[in-house]
Amino acid sequence: MLLELNIENFVLIENVNINFAEGFNVLSGETGAGKSIVIDAIGLALGGKSSKNYVRTGKDRAIIQLVFTFKREDIRNLLNEYGINCEDNIIILNREVFDTGKSISRINGRIVQLSFAKKVAKLLIDIYGQHEHQSLLDVDNHIHMLDLFGSEILLRNLESVSKKYSELKEIERKLNSLNQNDKERERRIDLMKFQIEEIDSCNLKVEEDKNLSKQFDLLKNSESIFTIVNNSHNKISTSLGNEETVLGALSSILVEFERISDFDKEILNFNKELQDIFYRLQDIATDMRRYSENITFDSELLVEIEKRLDTINNLKRKYGNTIEEILEYRAKLCKELEELEDSANTINFLNERFKICKEEYLELSNKLSIQRKKIAKKFKSRMMKELKDLNFEKAEFEVSITPTLDRNNDWILTKYGIDKIEFLISANPGEPLKSLSKVASGGEISRIMLAMKVISAKIDNISTLIFDEIDTGISGETANIVGEKIALISRNHQTICITHLPQIAVMADNHLFIEKVVSENKTNTLIKRLDTIERINEISRLIGGNKITDLTLKHAKELLSIADSTKKSFIS
Repeated sequence: MLLELNIENFVLIENVNINFAEGFNVLSGETGAGKSIVIDAIGLALGGKSSKNYVRTGKDRAIIQLVFTFKREDIRNLLNEYGINCEDNIIILNREVFDTGKSISRINGRIVQLSFAKKVAKLLIDIYGQHEHQSLLDVDNHIHMLDLFGSEILLRNLESVSKKYSELKEIERKLNSLNQNDKERERRIDLMKFQIEEIDSCNLKVEEDKNLSKQFDLLKNSESIFTIVNNSHNKISTSLGNEETVLGALSSILVEFERISDFDKEILNFNKELQDIFYRLQDIATDMRRYSENITFDSELLVEIEKRLDTINNLKRKYGNTIEEILEYRAKLCKELEELEDSANTINFLNERFKICKEEYLELSNKLSIQRKKIAKKFKSRMMKELKDLNFEKAEFEVSITPTLDRNNDWILTKYGIDKIEFLISANPGEPLKSLSKVASGGEISRIMLAMKVISAKIDNISTLIFDEIDTGISGETANIVGEKIALISRNHQTICITHLPQIAVMADNHLFIEKVVSENKTNTLIKRLDTIERINEISRLIGGNKITDLTLKHAKELLSIADSTKKSFIS
């Protein structure tokens, strides 16, 4: 549900905050007051095309913010997938348009791509008007609209068809890959054999490069290592000239401490610790001597190790960053090579599998088609009733279901089955059934969509619907019926409607008034929620065309009273 709309520096609107309620929300006002601007602002926040012309004169940016509350788990999962927090089931869609024409979209404060903002918006709100969001005129959408009325069995079969179609496309992809020309396949086989032989010739071992690197560093620095270890050994235990060794100095210290160790317990401890150090140093000196005696500098071995490392690094540049990755790449090559060399058998197998899979697909699609034809009859019956209510007294409505065939009369396979579905209408007696786009005007399209929304209200998951200019070209009893239909939809969906007809406005649960005000040579659009008295005056204005009289006020009160009774009947 849309809770709040905030608009700042958008065209004629300097700063407006609109709170929407559950049920039926109506926006009315004089012509040119800015009703269409509000719809444009909402459309922009939902991902519409931005323009620098949207920014109010003298300002550097326009800001539109929509605040929604939601219950659907698929919306939460979608937001979580993109790491967007949605505490308290609140979504805030924000769009900033700069005077350069560039824009930024945010969801709950996080910058997102416009395509993702549109994806989220489609799950929250639908806008129906004469000039945009005309999904009804797109024949490709008719199949989805009809399926919406299907049973769970139909939807499960539709899912099965979609899965089988995906399986067919995967088999087709593999066949296309295998059916490359023979020269290309042979070239690929030769290349893979060469790469496998190159890797095998090196006889790689896991961790070999790391061990060789350590050995290389040791050999390369053997002279420095020998000098340091040998000198350290000599300083500890072997006297050179007049220089006293560490062990010699410790031995002298121990002799002195031995003489005084009986005088104090702490001195005795010093003596014992020095003895431990002396014996440990002796062990270390012995280990140093043994280590230095085993140090050798083998220039030939160093060259061999360097060559081996160069070979391994050359393979890394071609096939992977580590020996493990190189060996994994080799395994992948071997598998692909085996498949290519056995491609003839594989192609035969895949062709047979494709044939069986296509038969299964067509069987499932035929079942789906039969179910759609049953649903189409019910759908047609419901639509005819609603259209007659909406003053299409002589209209004929039909759901055309035909097979999808190409020029060669072969099936065109789709994830939705083998049906082409189109809604046809004849607005007047004696006229043939034609496509909606060729027959219906803008106002008629809005009423046809309204009819569909009436019969889909309980199964449609979109929580908020906006009807823009749905009252174009209607009046009198038809207007009464349109108002009642929208009010009926609003029992299951939050509904927002821009209207200039009193018959529709009186059905509102929340009435908002839009007006244009000129102050200090600046034009601004203001929006306010009407209280009971203000609402009676506005309905009176809609009735009398800006002339409020005692008669129009009386008529307004009467219409509001009738509307309240009608809405109560929906509940009962």
